Amino acid sequence: MNRLAAETSPYLRQHRDNPVDWYAWGPEAFEQARRIDRPILLSIGYSACHWCHVMAHECFEDPEVAAAMNEGFVNVKVDREERPDVDAVYMDAVQAMTGRGGWPMTVFLTPAGEPFYGGTYFPKPQFLQLLAAIDDVWVNQPADVAQNVTGLLDAITRSARLLPSAEPAGIDALHRLFQQLGETYDTEWGGFGTAPKFPMTMALDLILRNHLDTGNPDAGLAVANTLVAMASGGIYDHLGGGFARYSVDEKWLVPHFEKMLYDQAMLARVYTHAARTFTDPHLRAVFEQVATETITYVLTVLGQPGGGFSSAEDADSLTARGHAEEGAFYTWTIAEMTAALDGTDLAVVHEVLEYYELTHPANVEGNFEGRTIPARLYHRADLLRPPAIEAARALLFAARSQRQRPGLDDKVLTEWNALMLATLAEAASLFGRADWLAAAETNGEFLWTELRTPDGRWRRSWQVDGEPQARHSALAADHAALVDAFTRLAEATGEARWIYRACDVADAMLDHFWDTDNGGLFTTADDAEQLVVRQKDLLDNATPSANSMAIVALDRLAELTGEMRYRNLAEQILLLIGGLMDNTPSGFTHAFWAVQSRLHGSTEVAVVGDRPDLVAAVFEQWRPGAVLAWGEPYSSPLWEGRRDGFAYVCRDFTCQQPAATADELRAQLELTEPNAPTG
Repeated sequence: MNRLAAETSPYLRQHRDNPVDWYAWGPEAFEQARRIDRPILLSIGYSACHWCHVMAHECFEDPEVAAAMNEGFVNVKVDREERPDVDAVYMDAVQAMTGRGGWPMTVFLTPAGEPFYGGTYFPKPQFLQLLAAIDDVWVNQPADVAQNVTGLLDAITRSARLLPSAEPAGIDALHRLFQQLGETYDTEWGGFGTAPKFPMTMALDLILRNHLDTGNPDAGLAVANTLVAMASGGIYDHLGGGFARYSVDEKWLVPHFEKMLYDQAMLARVYTHAARTFTDPHLRAVFEQVATETITYVLTVLGQPGGGFSSAEDADSLTARGHAEEGAFYTWTIAEMTAALDGTDLAVVHEVLEYYELTHPANVEGNFEGRTIPARLYHRADLLRPPAIEAARALLFAARSQRQRPGLDDKVLTEWNALMLATLAEAASLFGRADWLAAAETNGEFLWTELRTPDGRWRRSWQVDGEPQARHSALAADHAALVDAFTRLAEATGEARWIYRACDVADAMLDHFWDTDNGGLFTTADDAEQLVVRQKDLLDNATPSANSMAIVALDRLAELTGEMRYRNLAEQILLLIGGLMDNTPSGFTHAFWAVQSRLHGSTEVAVVGDRPDLVAAVFEQWRPGAVLAWGEPYSSPLWEGRRDGFAYVCRDFTCQQPAATADELRAQLELTEPNAPTG
């Protein structure tokens, strides 16, 4: 057993019995590397990563490979989800070297932490060759190592050296973004680009908002087609709800089966918005069904007793033969599905097999040694389950529940929980789900209690390993996500404490992460561990970047509190990334939300006094350009001089005549937040 046994990360503990002499990231490893003058072999992955498991079995569990690693290197294992700051530095280096990135990631460092070579997945023969080559270079060609270090340091410091633009990105850049998305849109299967295909939820949300703001029918059609296609494919769990991370094909049929909390948060959010945007009753029902089943999956499978949400479920699970195989939990044979429906009328059994397309010849791509992924790819027109199919789904779900579930990564990450909290609060309001709102409040309290230290600082990761432990200094992304989550929880509950907590987090973020020279947020705090470079998280990826989230969250907080300092600092971040947004708009889809907001203008709504009917009127549809203050008053111009029993619709805190009825409020909102008619 190596040094990883005491770590809280489930991913690190997966490697505790490797013959590799692993260190966790920290000074002990670097001191040892300096002492014996050997390079660091840094291995980065995460617990739900299929190819991380493959490389572990082929290499890290192999005595021959472990011996070579132990002889030539100081070996360090990092969970990228606990330490995205470390991951980002060395991912930039690998991408600069190879033009691509991914996990598992292997990077070779000097004892000072400087990268000089790296890559992603290596099978055993190539990995052994690489270890020998790196050892030879380190011992015999130090000048080559130094040359590589110089080039890579330039690549990984670019975000820190970025200077602000004269103007933020505007409508021209937004149009270029939509043009780029339109050029890559898949008219047959939905989504953008070719295989592998990722959901790109932030782009979908932005397009849906643009459709509302402009009435562009093509935008609405692209979103509807994509959401229907994703909900039809094997990327969606038709029996238990929730989404896998991405599809390996263009049809959304065959995923890598890991289920990540952040994907559930972002996808449930866009399906919720769509369910309260489209007027077609069938689309509304389908999108609400998918959002509901995804949220239910999170609450029942990823939810923890104290209120936190686990990070992920693995791609691999054990088969009846005792072998770990990807997708074993989710795939079926015709015989298995027939047996699970034992006692059901044979005509219904046949209908179920047809419904989930186990007999469809085109689904051969979904075959895993004769096993098939339930899907509705070729019957996308009707995703609502009739009673007989719904009854059968319950039987299949019960039968599947007897299988061994994929491994659960039960660490609680602040950023990902905050993303889910924001979605849960908004969905609870738009769907009128008091149970979801209660779960959101419980999660908010959990984060405030367990991830925040007595001196008001935040931690990124929490896990129960004997005693509950919160570890690792929170990053800018954790803070930005919390600001947004607490703000939206305030809007959902009408409780002033969540606004005050949002301000508390925002102030801590600006105090410790703000770049006073060029603007924007550094990834790590001013008093955190100093890595080889202090970067800035700028590009949106599977989740919004820290700076994109901060722009949107600070804007919303300013609109609710009237504190223009938040708005001004959000504007400075937009200036910092303005040139990048102009040149590569597809890397900033969440940041462009703020551009869309500035073009559209903000609407502030205040409901004063006990008027649940007026609050309900605001939540009848998705209003992306509006914020809502109601319930307990707090320090804000929205509450000043307002009369009990009325709603006030304002633009930049200049308000229309008070609305006394829900109809009056709807009429005023339609002038500022029109819901474009759509199918």
